[in-house]
This record gives sequence, C-alpha cells and structure tokens, in this order.
Amino acid sequence: MRTPKVPAEKFEQRRAELGEATLQTLAALGYARTSLREIAQNSAFSHGVLHYYFQDKTDLILCSVRQYKARCVTRYDGIVAQAQDAAGLQQAFLALLGDTLRDEAPLHRLWYDLRAQAMFEAAFRDDVAVIEASLEKMVWNVVVRVAELAGTTDGLPSPALAYATVDGLFQQALLKHLSGDETAVAVMQRDVAALLARLLPAGAPTAAA
Repeated sequence: MRTPKVPAEKFEQRRAELGEATLQTLAALGYARTSLREIAQNSAFSHGVLHYYFQDKTDLILCSVRQYKARCVTRYDGIVAQAQDAAGLQQAFLALLGDTLRDEAPLHRLWYDLRAQAMFEAAFRDDVAVIEASLEKMVWNVVVRVAELAGTTDGLPSPALAYATVDGLFQQALLKHLSGDETAVAVMQRDVAALLARLLPAGAPTAAA
C-alpha cells in the first residue's frame, strides 16, 4: 500500500470524504462498469486525486459502502432506542424499510452487487462479512426489542434466520422496485409484517403494514 504524504488521520479523513462524495456515482455505475477513471469523469474529483487516496476501485467501493451501511445501522438503532411498545416498533421498522428501499434503491443495489462479487473476489470477503454481521445484528436488535416490549423472548429464532429472511424479502422487493413495480414497497412491508408474526413468540402483538 502507498505511503501517504499527509498525516495518517488526515489521510483517512480525506478517504472517507471522497468515499462519501463518490457514493452516488458508484451506485449509478455498479461494480462492473466502475473504474477510478470512470468515477473521476462522473464526479468533481480528478483521476489523480482518487488514485492517490485509493489503491483501486475495490478500495474505493469498499470504503463507500462501509460508510453507507454504517449509517443504515444507526437509523435502526434509533428506532429501537425510542420504541415505547412492540406494535409501534414494528410500524417504525416497516416504515423505515419502505423509505430506504424507495429513496435509496441504487445504494442498496450497489451493496448487493458487492456482496455477489465477494463470491468471486477474495478482496471483498472480509469487508462483506463485517457488513453482513452488522446488518444481522441490526435486524436482531429489532426482533429482540419487539419481543421484550411484548413481554417474552422465549422461542425466538436464531439471529441468522431472522436476518436472512428479512434480507431476502428486502432484496426481492428491491429488484421489483428497480423494475418499475409500484407495489413492491407495500408488498415487502406486508410480507415482513407477516414474517415478524411468525418469528416472534406466541402472543406478541403484531402490526399491520
């Protein structure tokens, strides 16, 4: 890796700024069509600047997606912390799922693109595993808190099962939404609500989408 000519802290701060600033371009282009030169042509930054702070497109994509997913997790942490009752938390969870799918579809598409590439590119695997673990924890925190507010945590599924099923419904809805299906968000919310009813302990209140 190149030795930065600026202090390490400022170097990493600048990397984070560039990763954030180029995120929309990365989301629009996707992995296959992305190169540092292509990103430079579609952003306010020169190829030289990007090449100085990032080894290659993999380095830049990972930096950008890590930052975006970290923000996503924080949003869900917020609704868990503010929850007053089980049904209200479920409603907030469904609403946030719908909003992020509708408003940030290209960014989620970039994440799934990156996750698929991890099956072929070893350079992606460690970062993808860390991001996946944070998303699994995010979903699990919601499920556990809903159960706690409902008065019982007995009989909960595993964190992996909860995450895999919610993520599967979200990914299906994303594909439909990107294909122009105007019902995709509402159907996803309905299906996640039904899923939560099955995942949660018997007797826990459920909220309709």
